[in-house]
Amino acid sequence: MNESASAEGAVTSRVMRRLLPFLLLMYVLALLDRANIGFAQKALQQDTGLTNAAFAFGAGVFFVGYAIFEVPSNLLLHRVGAKLWMCRIMVTWGLVSAAMAFAHSATAFYVLRFLLGVAEAGFFPGIVFVYYLTRWFPQSSRARALGVFYFGAPLSGLLLDLHGALGFAG
Repeated sequence: MNESASAEGAVTSRVMRRLLPFLLLMYVLALLDRANIGFAQKALQQDTGLTNAAFAFGAGVFFVGYAIFEVPSNLLLHRVGAKLWMCRIMVTWGLVSAAMAFAHSATAFYVLRFLLGVAEAGFFPGIVFVYYLTRWFPQSSRARALGVFYFGAPLSGLLLDLHGALGFAG
């Protein structure tokens, strides 16, 4: 192994240790956020009087906002930089998620779910395909980085299975 390959491996290893845990946390939060709407269905329907069809429409309208704003979000990610844009995504996503507590009508539910999709748009493709991982990891190490990143799916499932642990809901 030559010196440049050794240096590249050391840098890649350091980036993996410092960057991927935070990206993994963001990914787990995204998966939990998407799954939680299903867990909240009965309580939300009782509180708001939503029918099953209205709930399904509201749950699905998230993806309309996500799909419409996915490309513009990634263009802005490229233009303003990942540090600022990922911060924007996480803050607006958190604010809209918190605002879901105030969804007391079908219209409010629809609007907030659409805005949640808009807020989250670009996160996943921006991290995985378009910008972030391609900038931080050489092609030879990208598959390993993606493997660590995708570990968030089983991890979020395990967290949801902890329902009742320490008195918290899954």
